[in-house]
Amino acid sequence: MASIQTIFQYPSSSTTTTLFTSSLSIFSIPTLPSYISVKSTFTCFSSSSSSLSSSSITDRAEIRLGLPSKGRMASETLELLKDCQLSVRQVNPRQYVAEIPQGDEDLILVHDALDYGDCHLSIAIPKYGIFENINSLSELAQMPQWTKEKPLRVATSFNYLGPKFMKEKGFEHVTFSTADGALEAAPAMGIADAIVDLVSSGTTLRENNLKEIEGGIILESQAVLVASKKSLIQREGVLDTTHEILERLEAHLRAAGQFTVTANMRGGSAEEVAERILSQPSLSGLQGPTVSPVFCKRDGKATSEYYAIVICVPKKALYKSVQQLRAIGGSGVLISPLTYIFDEQTPRWRDILLTLGL
Repeated sequence: MASIQTIFQYPSSSTTTTLFTSSLSIFSIPTLPSYISVKSTFTCFSSSSSSLSSSSITDRAEIRLGLPSKGRMASETLELLKDCQLSVRQVNPRQYVAEIPQGDEDLILVHDALDYGDCHLSIAIPKYGIFENINSLSELAQMPQWTKEKPLRVATSFNYLGPKFMKEKGFEHVTFSTADGALEAAPAMGIADAIVDLVSSGTTLRENNLKEIEGGIILESQAVLVASKKSLIQREGVLDTTHEILERLEAHLRAAGQFTVTANMRGGSAEEVAERILSQPSLSGLQGPTVSPVFCKRDGKATSEYYAIVICVPKKALYKSVQQLRAIGGSGVLISPLTYIFDEQTPRWRDILLTLGL
């Protein structure tokens, strides 16, 4: 695999000018990542900002991978990469280098569902006072309190998506402001009536006596992997490296919650043992059980009275599968978690090649 430069990012709501291009980035849409630079060949060391901003796409030897720099998104991203044997060591988490804007025609979606970083952009209002019995967006819009002189005050850092959504939903009298610090405190401080912010578990809202309302979700999001089309096409090694990263990610995500179950079973033939296994609903595996003879030496000759069975079982059906195996004569049952499940080819890779015209 080619040398990789890891770029640590943190969410920012401002739209700014790109100072350099990252070949690959992981972030949760709609957040806008700001760059913190760490250079690596998987094991990272710090690099000066001048060398990063001056290098062009074609004359760099390494590939840049943008990652979230802090919070749950950062820790889960690093954990996912580590599980895929793509470990990253962050040396200097405070070196700010440049920022990336929201949206870019050069970007291509490599993986749209990394199964972490789930959140949604939502409207939240207080649980108390005039909002106590307001439980939907339509009820909020119809409140008689909102007039031209006294509009609904919304605090948010999403100054494009928030107003756009409220306008589409028919709100006439509403103003938006950006609060310093935690948005959740704005209603209690009396500087806003409602907030528009990213919500993950909802714990922070509950701790601040805020609630979401029906119809108030603006958009939903999770961590995704994006790449630069220009880098994929023009730079040597980037396409192959992206392919390998995608394969590792897909194989690891496919294996999540899956276990290998191995057992021995006495039988007259592999076909007869397979028939017994397939008669049980939880023992079919991914494409069917693997059945192979177990040889032992008897009277100087290799003979086979037992067969080894290997199946793949999801965690939720694990104990039931063990019970079914033992019920049809299985013994010596071994269970181990799976790290990867590689398919013949990932459909996402075919889509990328089609998008690039390759």
